[in-house]
Amino acid sequence: MKKEMLAGSRKPPLIELRLWRQFVAVAEELHFSRAALRLHMTQPPLTQAIAQLEATLGLRLFDRTQRRVHLTAAGAALLPEARDLLLRAAALPTFARASADGEAGRLRLAFVSTVGFDLLPRWVRAFREHHPQVQLELIEATGDVQLQALARGEIDAGFVLHSPGFAPLGLTCQCIARDALVVAVPEQSPLARKNPLTLQDLLDQPLVIFPRHILPSLHDAIFAMYHAAGQVPRLAQEAIQMQTIVNLVSAGLGIAWVPDSVRQFQRPGVVYRELQAGHGQPVPGCETSLAWPAGAASPALLRFIAFAPD
Repeated sequence: MKKEMLAGSRKPPLIELRLWRQFVAVAEELHFSRAALRLHMTQPPLTQAIAQLEATLGLRLFDRTQRRVHLTAAGAALLPEARDLLLRAAALPTFARASADGEAGRLRLAFVSTVGFDLLPRWVRAFREHHPQVQLELIEATGDVQLQALARGEIDAGFVLHSPGFAPLGLTCQCIARDALVVAVPEQSPLARKNPLTLQDLLDQPLVIFPRHILPSLHDAIFAMYHAAGQVPRLAQEAIQMQTIVNLVSAGLGIAWVPDSVRQFQRPGVVYRELQAGHGQPVPGCETSLAWPAGAASPALLRFIAFAPD
């Protein structure tokens, strides 16, 4: 039992690229002398190298007679894989230089749903056209989840929503969009027939809103607006995603304050209304920032940072 465990835990042998290159040459030429000429070496060392490779693998790659050399079934199966290995190895220096320049590699970006309505699809499409070797991994996540993922190194950067001036602390942030808040109103509500609305029209309406821990600065700004008008919000329902909030408004559960960009989510049963200017109580706005750990921007992320605001 002990011997079997030791044998099972033994690591596979490391085989130098030189041996794979020699195998491919012999497999393509099916002649040791021609393969040796192609590799700029003499035949005996090449014969020894192929014997070494077969011994390392524990199987025969070639059947040899005095007149001909044939690939075994194992050798024929291995040939395309060995070719691919050599091609990929040859491409590594170019890939390394491209990665150092931010023209290749992997970029993990998280985003809140509001960015996905307009900005993100446009940027991703154009960025991929300009930097096709950068693999973009997109993860939809709320702001609180993004902050945890950034701290654990699971994402490179994230698009976060917040009140103006309240970007997450401890991160490098670049503001990429500013939005006013508008009101999502059920289409069957009498409020839907009035445009614009005043804050007084809305103060006693049931409110659908995101939980505070998801977006604390904007949650507090909305509550502060109600408190300044002498009213405590009537909470009807909490929901995490803006699409879900709008769907709940469509179901008639209440009104909701949403970024202006959410208007592009045209859900039947919902209309969007602005507040009348000069009603005496300013309506909070919101900002979207691209955030990443300070001093930890990869070359690919630096390319995206420079690209996104265009």
